[in-house]
Amino acid sequence: MRETPRPEMARPRETVRIRDLARRIEAATPPGRDRAVDGLRTVAILGVVLGHWLVTALVADSGTLRAASPLQYQPGLTPVSWVFQTLAVFFLVGGQMGAKSYDGARARGVTYRRWLRARLVRLFRPVAAVLTVWAVAAGALLGSGASLSTVYTLLKLVLSPLWFLLVYAALTAATPLVARLHPLWPLAVVLHVDLVRFGFDGPAWLGWINLAAGWLVPYCLGAAWGSGRLRGRTAGWVLLTGGAVVTAGLILFGGYPAAMVGVPGASISNLNPPTLAAVTFGLAQCGAALLLRGPLRRVLARPVAWAVVALVNLAAMTVFLWHQTAMMAVSVTTLRLAGPQTGLHTVPDGPGWVLARLCWLPVFAAALLICWAAFHGYEAGRPRKGGGGVVRGGGPGTGGGSRIVREGRPGKQAPQARHVEQRSV
Repeated sequence: MRETPRPEMARPRETVRIRDLARRIEAATPPGRDRAVDGLRTVAILGVVLGHWLVTALVADSGTLRAASPLQYQPGLTPVSWVFQTLAVFFLVGGQMGAKSYDGARARGVTYRRWLRARLVRLFRPVAAVLTVWAVAAGALLGSGASLSTVYTLLKLVLSPLWFLLVYAALTAATPLVARLHPLWPLAVVLHVDLVRFGFDGPAWLGWINLAAGWLVPYCLGAAWGSGRLRGRTAGWVLLTGGAVVTAGLILFGGYPAAMVGVPGASISNLNPPTLAAVTFGLAQCGAALLLRGPLRRVLARPVAWAVVALVNLAAMTVFLWHQTAMMAVSVTTLRLAGPQTGLHTVPDGPGWVLARLCWLPVFAAALLICWAAFHGYEAGRPRKGGGGVVRGGGPGTGGGSRIVREGRPGKQAPQARHVEQRSV
């Protein structure tokens, strides 16, 4: 008699591997871990990636590539910037993790200098790989006949997001002080800077004070969250409704632009440097993030959903640093092989461009996956002996060891002794 295959054997091999990976990741996760933090970080990183891919166009023009934005030609797409400009969530989560990490380091007797060095090394190690690759790529492009204008455009798209890392590093270094600072203080600085700039025709350079003060607001909120001062839902609703109402008022009556990203040709940018409207909009985002904690915890209690979020978080810096490179690699390669393509090299001035760009997104994602395979090792680093390092356990199907992000809580061991430390972007 023919034996009936067991359900486990009847499943496709790929499904079995995915479920096995999810079980391993679930087993490696410390029981007390707040998975909502990782879920919010995943939302933030994917928002930045999709936002850049949707609002950045490389237009082929007389043998050169120049940057353009569909928001410049299609103002009706402005709400896209409200959805995908998620930097405030980055800083909120960063403040939460920074405060908890520093408290955990102090409890273990780790000095401030050692704690800061460890966090900055994890932050900037992958940057060296990006800079090296693009130094070589820029020379190769110039040597192959690419115009200086094209190379400048590409390098600007790669390097301009790095401002975020510099600000984040500065705020990380100030974590012990930030943990004692009320968010209203940096918010007051932003308010007065904008009042002088726009109300009294002050110098434009004053706005760059907001580069630190503006992002210090959500970072302070995150530090308060990490110290247990934002536990209830009341704070979330106050931030969401208050931030949204004030932002709407600033746009409708204060002359601030509606787009929450820079738009070429606009007289005022909400992002470069941050304005009061960008900061109040960020407060609304932080409120929404705090309200999403409960639903995210319930969703991420499922092993497969948690596995996806955990893996994205382990590659967060790689994704952030290489997503623009992936888009440009597709654009340049396609231009050379097939000529200008709609949604990739054409002026973003109509709905046809938007539909075509949506079709290109999976291609960008595939290119990003290749970048991840090549460079995620720079983010992973090497396992270190002693406390705080990455300890590799048995790898899920690879033999190299899967890692999960571990909250910095001294003395708590994960099942099967698979530890991973809390990572951040």
